[in-house]
Amino acid sequence: QVQLVESGGGVVQAGGSLRLSCAASGSIFSTDYMGWYRQAPGKQREMAACIVGGSVTNYADSAKGRFTISRDNAKNTVYLQMNSLKPEDTAVYFCYALVRGSALWGQGTQVTVSS
Repeated sequence: QVQLVESGGGVVQAGGSLRLSCAASGSIFSTDYMGWYRQAPGKQREMAACIVGGSVTNYADSAKGRFTISRDNAKNTVYLQMNSLKPEDTAVYFCYALVRGSALWGQGTQVTVSS
């Protein structure tokens, strides 16, 4: 059973940067869909960024130009570089992977952006 473990969350001032990492405990194919979702208090979980293969990416409109998703297939790891962070980016960020038909979620990591 593949498990996802996130790291890299924390507290940062508005305008700052954070890099989230999501490591898979087992093998994930480069073609598997992986993404970062976020859930703010009182709001529904939403997709922030996703990647399929090594280069096909998609971003939420609010993340475009500020967030970059990437993956290292050799390390079974996906990253989310977040720049120019805003208070409205405050949320729990979850790693997601669709692996051989199974949907996997990480435990989440808190990102707090102070104004």
